[in-house]
Amino acid sequence: MDIISEPLEFEWDKGNINKSLKKHGVTNEESEEVFLNENLLVHEDKEHSTKEEKRYFCLGATDSKKKLFMSFTIRKNKVRIISSRPLSKNERRIYEQTIKTITKI
Repeated sequence: MDIISEPLEFEWDKGNINKSLKKHGVTNEESEEVFLNENLLVHEDKEHSTKEEKRYFCLGATDSKKKLFMSFTIRKNKVRIISSRPLSKNERRIYEQTIKTITKI
């Protein structure tokens, strides 16, 4: 899914700047790393999208291999991360199986 344009920019403001750190122990830097690394799985989040704003979620890994789930949107060609948290056991299993399948092709 080609929804993110280059160069990659992020939008941080008082609404999301430290939200994931406080709630889930995930830093903004870790969240940004996921978008810059390989094996990023992105899907449209139709359940949380509106006519005005499409939402997405992704599964990916930081430079230190920490696996994260993130919900985000694109505003003015910038990635606005809504929430970022560690993958659940089930999400981790799905992510790792999918990556294995992709890399075998």
